[in-house]
Amino acid sequence: MNEVRKYKVDQLQVKTYATRLEMGKHAAHEAAKKIKELLSTQDMVNIIFAAAPSQNEFLSSLCMQEGIDWRRINAFHMDEYMGLAPNAPALFGQFLKERIFDKVPFNQVHYINGNADDPALECKRYEELLKKFPADIVCMGIGENTHIAFNDPHVADFNDPQWLKEVVLDDMSRQQQVHDGCFKHIDEVPVSAITLTVPALFQAKYIFCMVPGLHKAPAVYHSLQEPVSEQYPSTILRKHPNATLYLDIDSASGLH
Repeated sequence: MNEVRKYKVDQLQVKTYATRLEMGKHAAHEAAKKIKELLSTQDMVNIIFAAAPSQNEFLSSLCMQEGIDWRRINAFHMDEYMGLAPNAPALFGQFLKERIFDKVPFNQVHYINGNADDPALECKRYEELLKKFPADIVCMGIGENTHIAFNDPHVADFNDPQWLKEVVLDDMSRQQQVHDGCFKHIDEVPVSAITLTVPALFQAKYIFCMVPGLHKAPAVYHSLQEPVSEQYPSTILRKHPNATLYLDIDSASGLH
């Protein structure tokens, strides 16, 4: 599973693979190696996961990695829709429950409640958990509009004072959920969500970012070629000291 190409943009390590399956397997292998390294020096490891089809190959492979003591790992997710029925298949918590949270024996799994009576209170509750269990690793993707979590360009703030907030999703972000097959029509996609902010993601020691697929090629181009700014939220990854971007040939096709 050798890289087709490997280089750095600012501080961001970029690795491209021939297929999304190879990308997912290699990213999972490197994430597992880091998890085991951390477990050798600390009692617990805290990981934040993204929920999206772009993560499927990575999550499937990560569950099969050998030698990880999952009982010493706490899991979080980075965003959740507001207003969907409990246990709706499109809920991000449900997505992760099916693909990893129920497949390995985590110490604790902490879910964001998108149906909380008081969203501000829910944001505060989850922020307190994240500060009690500081993230060691974030496993994430990049949206078609270059969002990270649900920090779309119109709400992204690299210096956000909050760690979670309620946001209104932009149309491109909602349309991506249709492209991904999570909803049949944009009218079914919720208009709002609770998301971890950029500072909440950025405080993690390590970031593993998996972005496969031809439809992500423009976002990858912007992420690596545009100036770092909230106009393209994913550009901030280039400033993290320990972040790696994993691509396949398709998602890297717009790069020189």
